[in-house]
Amino acid sequence: MLKWRRITAAMAIVGTLALIGSGLASAAPATYADNPYERGPAPTIASIEAERGPFAVSEVPVPRGNGFGGGTLHFPNDTSQGTFGAVAVAPGFLEPEILLRWLGPRLASQGFVVLTIETNSPIDFPAARADQLLAALTFMVEKSQAKDRIDGSRLAVMGISMGGGGTLEAATRKHDLEAAIPIVPWNLGGDYSGIRTPTLIIAGEGDIIAPTPLHARPFYDSLSPGLNKAYAEVAGGGHFAPALPNVTVAKYSISWLKRFVDNDTRYEQFLCPIPKDPKTSVFEGNCPHT
Repeated sequence: MLKWRRITAAMAIVGTLALIGSGLASAAPATYADNPYERGPAPTIASIEAERGPFAVSEVPVPRGNGFGGGTLHFPNDTSQGTFGAVAVAPGFLEPEILLRWLGPRLASQGFVVLTIETNSPIDFPAARADQLLAALTFMVEKSQAKDRIDGSRLAVMGISMGGGGTLEAATRKHDLEAAIPIVPWNLGGDYSGIRTPTLIIAGEGDIIAPTPLHARPFYDSLSPGLNKAYAEVAGGGHFAPALPNVTVAKYSISWLKRFVDNDTRYEQFLCPIPKDPKTSVFEGNCPHT
């Protein structure tokens, strides 16, 4: 009888431990199986501020044609983790692609395929730049050297100045984009209430070419209140600051792309609560939601 009691007690303990283990497993953080789009290790402040992320990248020139003026394609060398989201980036008025090329390897090394484009004409206005951003995405998915590395359902657009205006125009036209990041955007239009794409607007506090009260701020205010959106002003930043390597622009762009193109909630910590970043004079928005 005593032996039987001991066996029964041991079985009860094993059962209890199994239940505890089951509870711990159910409480465990999300894994790759929960989000197949996660790429790279868990992020830190240091990792999103670094000049390069965890992926080694290659760059290849893209000739003029296919609806835009050529550019540079940047892509991760590693394909063991699956395909990547793709991002097209447009320059501003009179600005050559080389000025924003720094964004290519910086974003690609975090796990994206990136095409920094040259526009058909340096004087193209935002509507034409929107056409070219969307043409660049089509080229990336269908014809580029990296097409086999791209998940065509996870696309994003970015741009500086008139390229930023083009970014907003592109998001207005193509509602299935995963993310849009207009930087110091310039445009003659101002109503973007029709955008359905998560949008991060990055402005410059000291911008006198696209003054924030006339451009970035009303563009942001016109976005739907329920949209995943954020607005950040680089403290003391002028219009041309984003054309040079800029940690503030890069870290929040990476976080936004990771959160919405990769659905990677590990990056939400850098966006919510709304950052109190001394490098920004204003930062506001909605905490990311699905």
